[in-house]
Amino acid sequence: MELKTRIQNLAGEIFEDVISLRRHIHANPELSFEEKNTAAFVQKQLQDMGIEYIPNIAGHGVVGLIHGKNSSDRVIALRADMDALPIVEANEVPYKSRNEGVMHACGHDVHTSSLLGTARILSQLTDQFSGTIKLIFQPAEEKEPGGASLMIRAGVLETPKVNSIIGQHVHPFLPVGKIGIRSGMYMASADEIYMRVIGKGGHAAHPAHFIDPVTMTAQILVTLQQVVSRSDPRIPTILSFGKVIAQGATNIIPNEVYVEGTLRTMNEAWRAKAKEKIADIVHSVAKGLGGRVELDIRHGYPFLVNDEVLTARTKDYITEYMGPENVEDLDIWMAAEDFAWYTHEVPGCFYRLGTRNETKGIVHGVHTPLFNIDEDAMKTSTGLMAWLAIRELTK
Repeated sequence: MELKTRIQNLAGEIFEDVISLRRHIHANPELSFEEKNTAAFVQKQLQDMGIEYIPNIAGHGVVGLIHGKNSSDRVIALRADMDALPIVEANEVPYKSRNEGVMHACGHDVHTSSLLGTARILSQLTDQFSGTIKLIFQPAEEKEPGGASLMIRAGVLETPKVNSIIGQHVHPFLPVGKIGIRSGMYMASADEIYMRVIGKGGHAAHPAHFIDPVTMTAQILVTLQQVVSRSDPRIPTILSFGKVIAQGATNIIPNEVYVEGTLRTMNEAWRAKAKEKIADIVHSVAKGLGGRVELDIRHGYPFLVNDEVLTARTKDYITEYMGPENVEDLDIWMAAEDFAWYTHEVPGCFYRLGTRNETKGIVHGVHTPLFNIDEDAMKTSTGLMAWLAIRELTK
């Protein structure tokens, strides 16, 4: 039987089991750095499949190892993240989150269960490849400094040394049955901005007696947009502020305003310069208005770059498996992903799994209380990743 057909048949055979895995993980989400039970669940599945694994890497990380028929120093890594988000789920489904205020709203339940399904397929096909497939079940993708950076520091790309790495992520804007991919620069870096804008509070009716941190904050935020508007138009840049807290009232001017935001771009030299500009603007505006700012810019994930040679091969493999009509080229995506850390260490390819189904009402984006997937995507996800791993080791 042709290998592709064999993989597709295996993916169909385990489909219902993979859905059960996904629903269990979805119903029992755990936040970043707290994935103890999820990791134990993954270890139990690997143990039942007879797959060698290493637990407790960089906290709750787990690595499985599947060896091919012949000795080889070629190693490909497949990565899935395990953590959930601090969101109250609004979906009314049998597998709704049982942990109030925690939800798999970014699809990591899909990634983890899919990789377990892929592992099950690959464990039955070890006669089809030489080398080693390293299964990386990663904690803490959603929280700085990112579980990827910690696992790399703990040696996850060594012993055996990884030659390349592939990851997938759900994509709610891509129809189920489709795969999206982009070569080269794909996702943005992400730095976190924290500001405490400090003035002097007082009665709102007596402006001569207070230094207003609210208007000061407004002026700072408006002026900061110069960082984007006056940047090189060839470098995608986003500067956004999503949290502004002023604990005053209609007649009370507070002493300070608290602000949180993010800087995202795709050029390291400009990234550093932009942060300098942010600091200069923040402090000069505050000083000019009689206040001051405590500023903390936390250096976050780097940009994600898909290796052009590996991605070209991967796209060809996906086309072989899915058909050209089901492969779409993606635009730059200004969200961030800690998979980026891997791509700065070894050749990497990060592609998107279509999960949208408008007929079923599955249309909501990630990081929202109504995010869900068309589970038919998981028939694609398990077999495709197995196919990619084997094709890459037999090229």
